[in-house]
Amino acid sequence: MAQNKSLSTQEVADILHVSKSTIYELIRRGEINSYKVGRKVRFTQDDVDAYIARSRHEQSVQPVRRLEVSSDLLHPAGKGERPFVISGQDVVLDILSNFLYQNGLTTDRCYLSSFEGLLALYERKVDAAACHLYAVDEKSFNVPYVRRLIPGVKAVLINVSYRKQGFYVAAGNPKEILGWRDLARRDISILNRRAGSSARILLDGQLMRMNLDPRQIKGYEKEMKSHLTMAAAIADGEADLAIGTERISRQIDGLDFIPLLEERYDLVMRRDSMENPAAETILEILRSAAFKKEIRHFTGNDYRDMGKIIAEV
Repeated sequence: MAQNKSLSTQEVADILHVSKSTIYELIRRGEINSYKVGRKVRFTQDDVDAYIARSRHEQSVQPVRRLEVSSDLLHPAGKGERPFVISGQDVVLDILSNFLYQNGLTTDRCYLSSFEGLLALYERKVDAAACHLYAVDEKSFNVPYVRRLIPGVKAVLINVSYRKQGFYVAAGNPKEILGWRDLARRDISILNRRAGSSARILLDGQLMRMNLDPRQIKGYEKEMKSHLTMAAAIADGEADLAIGTERISRQIDGLDFIPLLEERYDLVMRRDSMENPAAETILEILRSAAFKKEIRHFTGNDYRDMGKIIAEV
């Protein structure tokens, strides 16, 4: 019976001798199983034991091979047989890679930001790049950036999901934050993502629209590694707000979410690669009932157009 005891995030962090932020990052990457009780994240001892076993390479399933940004494994053009490389940071893409493996196709993953992924696609270092970049001046997602970052290349945008983007604030919203204009308040501090991330690009675009100097925003220079670590820091009182997705906010205790816009999350591929067996299989998987069933527990995302070709640029 003790094996089935519910464990909190802090208890799991203590067992693994890591911080709570590290546990949230493991959840984000799909490396440790968890479940929800209301808004609270919980684990079983079996979840923890399974993670430890996988860390010791005792996996019975094919692992997702992770490629670093600077890795030589990010393939240059014209090098013969090679894995199909998918860039992006959503755990749904890891699940997609495993589905491709089950279909007999070798797929590698790299975890580039949307901006970096499109540049890598332009350089033929990756075959598909996930993108969720908002062009404030055009009030649209992805297409403007595809045109600018892969010029002269015909590309296809395939939808993965829609997600709510907004502010993480402390539970109860003690600073009564309502929207973008609150960024100009002197009593508000923020946490930021690194340059090139979708949240950073969204923030910078809004600051430009409102004619606000980033140097006037308290905390603008404080960069966090992921939405999960940033949300956890807001819940712990390290700052007043940060930009992120609604789904992540549901995994953190002591946090509220203020929705600002619905973002579109697309997978971008070169049109000349659409005849690749992996590309054809990706479309089949995204549209399949089995894949939709597999990802149904990722609440907070809307998969109404998953697998639909949204645009050809």
